[in-house]
Amino acid sequence: MAKGTIWTVLGVIASIIIAIILVQALFSVMWFLFKVAVVAVVALVVFFVLRSVFRRRES
Repeated sequence: MAKGTIWTVLGVIASIIIAIILVQALFSVMWFLFKVAVVAVVALVVFFVLRSVFRRRES
């Protein structure tokens, strides 16, 4: 096996490993942002429900 072929194979393996790590990190960040967005929507709904409940009691 030629020396250039070995470096090519090692380069391909390294690029695959780096790509897997980057994709995994990207999906982790995307999942975290999705959870934050869901929490924000639920908090907004709860806020408006509580506000309307307390507004009715005061009137």
